Amino acid sequence: MSNAVVTVTPRDKAEILAQALPYIRRFHGKTLVIKYGGNAMTDPALQAAFAQDVVLLKLVGMNPVVVHGGGPQIENALNRLGKKGTFIQGMRVTDAETMEVVEWVLGGEVQQDIVGLINQAGGKAVGLTGRDGGLIRARKLRMVDQKDPTKEHDVGQVGDIESIDPSVVRALQDDQFIPVVSPIGFGAANESYNINADVVAAKLATVLQAEKLLMLTNIPGVLDQQGQLLPELTMRRIDELVADGTISGGMIPKIAGALDAARSGVHAVHIIDGRVPHAMLLEILTDQAYGTMIRSH
Repeated sequence: MSNAVVTVTPRDKAEILAQALPYIRRFHGKTLVIKYGGNAMTDPALQAAFAQDVVLLKLVGMNPVVVHGGGPQIENALNRLGKKGTFIQGMRVTDAETMEVVEWVLGGEVQQDIVGLINQAGGKAVGLTGRDGGLIRARKLRMVDQKDPTKEHDVGQVGDIESIDPSVVRALQDDQFIPVVSPIGFGAANESYNINADVVAAKLATVLQAEKLLMLTNIPGVLDQQGQLLPELTMRRIDELVADGTISGGMIPKIAGALDAARSGVHAVHIIDGRVPHAMLLEILTDQAYGTMIRSH
């Protein structure tokens, strides 16, 4: 990428704005669930661009709902307390003390930062955890050993979603607020559970029957074996890419969540590069593909 200054003529600007109109019309009044994580969440310039995008989408009549992660922030907080993270099959073991840290980092620090940024950009954001309005009911995640299916690992207070009651999100949306959801659920005995944010975003998009699920990541989208961006994927193609190892590691839960959402009525799932300023607007309001789209049909 060269650092040459690109001057945009008034005519180009008008062209760009005119191009956005059919998309604004098509998605007016529709719900967009946005999974916010990665660099977009830790780089100040990208944070500001993200907040502006969310506010703009709300002002042109769409209903954005933000679900955020916070792995690096949790890691930092645990390090400050001198707690060493233990992982089993890539999953953080969450004892009661770790869970307390997760709650105050996700439901406090991280969530309130995002709410503040959106408010600063001219929106009206409200922070929620899974407890608010009984939003996310969860149960303990059962982790089966990858090599021995008869064996289970105890990963502590890591949760699986039992059900989502979206009424609190709907009430806020109808009132022009922008909900910002921390991926913490609660169980039958009011215990807390840490849930994967990709999973929460996918399930929430399904329950809200969102028009789109947008997942901000630290890569340009889904890449083929040669490192080329795949702008559009079908469900069959995804199965092939998982089988031949093109999609692997941390991408698997993202894609699995995306697929579930697409199968359950979310019209399109976009995996986009959160390192590109305003990637979200480019993806939603222009013809240009800035990531990988998975369509439901």
